[in-house]
Amino acid sequence: MARFITLRLMHTILILFGVSIVAFGLIHLIPGNPLDILLPPEAPKEVVERLKVEFGFDKPLYVQYFAWLIRVVHGNLGTSVFTGLQVTGELLSALGNTFILAVPAAVLGFSLGTLFGTLAAFNYGRWLDKVFSVITILGLSMPHYWLGIAMVIVFAVLWPVLPAAGMGPSGGIPASWEDLKFLILPVITLSMIPMGVIGRMVRSTVLEILSQEFPNALHAKGLRRRRVIWHVLKNAAPPALAVMGLQLGYLMGGSILVETVYNWPGSGQFMNLAIFRRDIPVLQGTVLVLASFFVFINLLVDIAQALIDPRIRR
Repeated sequence: MARFITLRLMHTILILFGVSIVAFGLIHLIPGNPLDILLPPEAPKEVVERLKVEFGFDKPLYVQYFAWLIRVVHGNLGTSVFTGLQVTGELLSALGNTFILAVPAAVLGFSLGTLFGTLAAFNYGRWLDKVFSVITILGLSMPHYWLGIAMVIVFAVLWPVLPAAGMGPSGGIPASWEDLKFLILPVITLSMIPMGVIGRMVRSTVLEILSQEFPNALHAKGLRRRRVIWHVLKNAAPPALAVMGLQLGYLMGGSILVETVYNWPGSGQFMNLAIFRRDIPVLQGTVLVLASFFVFINLLVDIAQALIDPRIRR
């Protein structure tokens, strides 16, 4: 197991290095210059040149990359061209807000997806299978932004029982029912796609396992149905965990559309603003951190899969 984890860590370091190159390089393919927003067209050339030197835009790309990489390794993601604030502080604040939204959405989506997928598989061909299959397909099919707008219209306008936008009075971790009310609509909206993806995956995986011989052999040996279900779910866990890791990465990355609809100041909305402002340091830092989340989550999923199924370690 130690050798397996060491190899995965080495692969992770190489992937992160590649991610840093892509994050830095792709941002510079965006047309335009961020200084065009800060400065009027009639700005003196000396001022433009001074700001280029200040932000390092006058140097060759490879020099900018290595200087940026050294800063990143030391925890410095640079300074926002638009606000003049440190990207690290602003990004950590936005990620904290996304974390508040993503964790309950992941718990809700993964739990419902696993439950619906398992029930549909064990009731294959019956009405429960059809009902749960329709629910998971709807979760996959409905666009986030459409569902968010529809829920705001129903539960905040036509039937005003829940707030339409914002984070609540505390502006942070929910401390009361007044704060929790602001979480309900965005959490439900954000959990729908993970619920649908996990539900379809669990259903197909469990059906494949049930078609094998060992569940019938366990029944023939006299094991209770509960124990048989446990063994089936244990064998279905590795592929389901892989999909959960990807979905958790998407949730932690923040949904730009969901956070925009509900005016939630998370990483998605933070990136959305950076795109419109063409704020290169913010975009570089945000893309790098969010991509790193994906990499580390997949590392943890690989280790968890190896613990569940020893065959993966070989």
